[in-house]
Amino acid sequence: MSETHSIERRVRDRALDLLKWLAMLSMVLDHLRYVGWHVDWLYVPGRLAFAWFCLAIAVNVGREAARGSQPGLNGKYLAWLAVFSIVAQFPYRLYMADEVTTLNVLPTLTLGLLVAQGVLIRSWPTRIMGVLALGVGVAFGQQLMFGAYGVLLPTACLLVLRRSLWLAVLPGVVCLLSNEWPKIIDGMRWGDPVSIGALIACLLGPWLGLVLLRCKPPFGVWPMRRWAYLIYPGHFLLLLGLRILLD
Repeated sequence: MSETHSIERRVRDRALDLLKWLAMLSMVLDHLRYVGWHVDWLYVPGRLAFAWFCLAIAVNVGREAARGSQPGLNGKYLAWLAVFSIVAQFPYRLYMADEVTTLNVLPTLTLGLLVAQGVLIRSWPTRIMGVLALGVGVAFGQQLMFGAYGVLLPTACLLVLRRSLWLAVLPGVVCLLSNEWPKIIDGMRWGDPVSIGALIACLLGPWLGLVLLRCKPPFGVWPMRRWAYLIYPGHFLLLLGLRILLD
């Protein structure tokens, strides 16, 4: 084993890998609602997925900034997100069909990454890219999954990442605003248990993720590396196949 791989294994954050796996699981559970089963209650755990993906981005941005006094844009990270934003769009639209009118979630995460880097990293090119990304998020919020607030969520997570857990109320509120909060609030007023659960999941999702990141799992976690990008478009195709079988 090379020295580089040895160092990577020693510093691998099992809590972060676990957070990513749980985010993936929450996402798949959410998308099971479109297979054809009557499982609307899966909307509740599905509200955790985006918050935890944004929290994972915040962790990566914070680490990148800590590696050097004046780091720049993480080109590889951005490139992978951008490429799979395109790759995932066809299976996303194929599976979701008439259920949604927005792009898949990766463009939102890409813009969110740029904004978070612009806030934390002290270089003019990075900050300009962050401002431009925020402008795109605001201008095209209707076309983005989770809208402009979704673009801001990684930054909200970044601002409270190493601070008191009580401050997690900030990304919790942003998470709620990035979801269908008018429908959630309206359903809650009527006593709809799914809406009540979704409200709680949105508000507590970032806090739960921060708690997990501060724990040390007593078990091994399969490292989630770049191959995991394939899970996003791949799970749409698998669920589409399941829906066809059920029909």
